[in-house]
Amino acid sequence: AVVQLPRLYPGHLIRRYKRFLADIETPQGAMTIHCPNTGAMTGCAEMGARVWYSLSDNPKRKYAGTWELVETSQGLCSVNTGRANALVAEAAAAGLIESVDPDSEIKAEVAIPQTLGKPVEKGRFDFKVGDAYVEVKSVTLLRADGVGAFPDAVSARALKHVRALADRVRSGERGILIFCAQHTGVRSVVPAADIDPAYALGLKRATEEGVEALAYGCATDLASFSIDRQLPFRLEG
Repeated sequence: AVVQLPRLYPGHLIRRYKRFLADIETPQGAMTIHCPNTGAMTGCAEMGARVWYSLSDNPKRKYAGTWELVETSQGLCSVNTGRANALVAEAAAAGLIESVDPDSEIKAEVAIPQTLGKPVEKGRFDFKVGDAYVEVKSVTLLRADGVGAFPDAVSARALKHVRALADRVRSGERGILIFCAQHTGVRSVVPAADIDPAYALGLKRATEEGVEALAYGCATDLASFSIDRQLPFRLEG
C-alpha cells in the first residue's frame, strides 16, 4: 500500500499566498512553486519551514515546481491533498481498510446517484469499492496531543459529501468516509467543530444514520508515502 513519490528537492518557505502559490528559497535561489492545497494549512505554512518540492517536465506549466511536503515540529506533512485518494486506493487493494473487501472492484470518481429521480447533492464520490460509496478527506491540521482535525477551513463541499453519503445509507447502500491523515504526527482524528460547526453537526447526524467514519495515519521516507495504521476517530475532541 505504498505510493511512490516523485524526486524531491529541498527548500525553505518564504511565503504561501493566493491559495495556489508559494515562494521558496532553494540552494539555486528563490522560486515560485504551485501549492496543491486550498485549505488554511494552519501549522503547515510557517515562514522558514523546510519544504520538499517536485519538478515537472511539462513545458506548458507556468510553475514547474509542486510543493509536496513540509517539515513541522511534530513530523512531516504532505500538503499535496491529491495524494490522499491514491493512498486510500492502494490501502483498500491491500486489505488495510476496515470492512472493505480487497478483492472488490475499485471505481474512481463515481457520480453521486439519484434518489427518486433527483440527486440529493450533485457531484462525485471519490470511489465506489464493491457496494460501498467512499469519500476521502485529507487531514493536515494537527492540534495538541496528536489530535488531527478536519476541516481546517469552512467547507461546504465536505458537508455536501457527508449528506450524500447519508443519503446512500438511507437508500440501503453503504457510505464510508475516510480521513487520511497526511501529517505523520496525527494519532487520532476529530471533526473541527470550532472551525466548521455545520460540518461537525452534519457528520454526527450522518454517523447516527449509519455512515462509517474511519481514520488512517501515514508514514513517509521522502521516497514513498503510505497508509501504515488505523487511527481512532472521535466525534468530539
